[in-house]
Amino acid sequence: MTRPLWQPSPERVAQANITALARELESRHGVTLPDYDSLHQFSIDQKEAFWEAIWDLCGVVAESRGDRALIDGDRMPGAQFFPDAKLNFAENLLRRRDDTPAMIFRAEDQVERIVSWAALYDTVSRLAQALRAAGIGPGDRIAGFVPNMPEAVIAMLATTSIGAVWTSCSPDFGVQGVLDRFGQVAPRVLFTADGYFYNGKAHGSLGRIAEIVKDLPSVERIVVLPLLADWPDLAEVPRAETLADFIAPFTPGPIAFARQPFNTPLYILYSSGTTGVPKCIVHGAGGTLLQHLKEHRMHTDVKAGDRVFYFTTCGWMMWNWLVSALAQEATLLLYDGSPFYPDGNVLFDFADAHGMTVFGTSAKYIDALAKAGLKPRETHDLSTLKAMTSTGSPLAPESFDYVYAKIKQDIQLASISGGTDIVSCFILGNPAGPVWRGEIQAPGLGMAVEVFDETGRPVRGEKGELVCTQPFPAMPLGFWNDADGSRYRGAYFERYPNVWHHGDFIERTAHGGYIVYGRSDATLNPGGVRIGTAEIYRQVERIDEVVEAICIGQDWEGDVRVVLFVRLRDGLTLDDELRQRIRGQIRKNCTPRHVPARIVQVADIPRTKSGKITEIAVRDIVHGRTISNQEALANPEALELYRDLPELRE
Repeated sequence: MTRPLWQPSPERVAQANITALARELESRHGVTLPDYDSLHQFSIDQKEAFWEAIWDLCGVVAESRGDRALIDGDRMPGAQFFPDAKLNFAENLLRRRDDTPAMIFRAEDQVERIVSWAALYDTVSRLAQALRAAGIGPGDRIAGFVPNMPEAVIAMLATTSIGAVWTSCSPDFGVQGVLDRFGQVAPRVLFTADGYFYNGKAHGSLGRIAEIVKDLPSVERIVVLPLLADWPDLAEVPRAETLADFIAPFTPGPIAFARQPFNTPLYILYSSGTTGVPKCIVHGAGGTLLQHLKEHRMHTDVKAGDRVFYFTTCGWMMWNWLVSALAQEATLLLYDGSPFYPDGNVLFDFADAHGMTVFGTSAKYIDALAKAGLKPRETHDLSTLKAMTSTGSPLAPESFDYVYAKIKQDIQLASISGGTDIVSCFILGNPAGPVWRGEIQAPGLGMAVEVFDETGRPVRGEKGELVCTQPFPAMPLGFWNDADGSRYRGAYFERYPNVWHHGDFIERTAHGGYIVYGRSDATLNPGGVRIGTAEIYRQVERIDEVVEAICIGQDWEGDVRVVLFVRLRDGLTLDDELRQRIRGQIRKNCTPRHVPARIVQVADIPRTKSGKITEIAVRDIVHGRTISNQEALANPEALELYRDLPELRE
């Protein structure tokens, strides 16, 4: 392709926050930063100056910043940003107290509510007082088993306002999945809704909560957030009371924000846990805040008054990312439930109804829209929509085509990639730059992203490992219950010493963008040649009969052979003709090594709670290995479809 799919207008570039950042740095430091590449290089070469400018331009609220922006900047792990700063995360998200909307919430077609900035502040004030009165203080863990509803945000803000640590998972987790997570961090207070809506049905949560707390002895109080009913029956849940009762003794007032060191723990997030008990990843208040301010303001061009949406649950890091948009004085658009109930227009209806400016979703959702033949451009206004972000898995080139042809032509489509590990992104959007088909636009500012080959040599135009060669504020503080840091170092710094090894298989393009080919540990290796699974998915899912696919490498006769599983449209059966078309499509557009040795039809494909397909779990079950943590899957029963298949014994 010789031309980009989208190029921002000169007016849009001139008004972009990232342009203001470049001019500010030029003024401060006497440099010339004419384009993104030069701005990014400055952010790497002059880390202290760059992050100080982000702090100032984003108006970080703090007791002090201190004189030092970075110490031990040559160590990973070990570098510390703003070691003398004191701030509070929640204080930076609660800058307003007026009657305009802070959050607009929908739970399918059952509930719609608007929460003003004033109501948000006042409820956080009362809940923070209630938590303090219950003896909760800095460092205590508070857990949420919650849908994506306003009270989940309120509970997080109240928790972090007093210096306690927030952790959450979505209410579709089973009992063991919750215990595998919360059981490791011992929360003192547990917030839960009485249930949630999905696909037009109400699903209760309190029965599972009653089971969970039997094996979670650290929990002293359970606070129930009503969603299914105004006054839920709490008889079966010990030590439970509604949010209204919990905060009833307290009146709104100025919040006594606990201003603490930059690296105070803020969040505990969990790895997917499909190959063992989830890792508990601890993120710091200052690093998370600064990184999210940069990504929202500079990379997504969020401005005060914007309306920011991400389709997410509270068990995915994109929820943590989304709620930080409050720090830009943007309104959060919260949606909980199925994105296809009652039909595939529901999120675009939400966008039109409330003037959505940023539409965040997953690559799989965009693919599903295309498969369903939906054309939002013809059925909806979407005039306020200026950016669409996609993550969770690589966004196929055909999905780029679909967005510009069927959703909106003048829109920044930002495929973004990072993860729970850093609660943010390594590579993401550039509102002042072009969008090229199939490519993530740019490396994040302040992120020294490189592509390493097997020997640790930087390469361009070749596939390799995503690494970051310099420290950045959003590196985790460590893992919970990892006193000597050995598990943390082993996870990211073992392969390339003093370099963050992320585990994604990627390529830097001629345009300065990136293509992600999947997780390194899921790459295929037939004949010793590394192949990213996303390359195969991009071809297979172009075939109309195929709804989705999953691909693994099967150990076979001293080598690895490629095995492809496909889920077809209802009523269709995989036959030799379709197999040949699939193989032909892959051979034509990839290489002969990409062509699967076996293609097998399956009824379902296992996914994590956040919607990611689980190649490693499928690979393990095909090889007869034990899957130790099926609770991490949204549909664990699907794994049995892959066990002892006769097609894979030939």
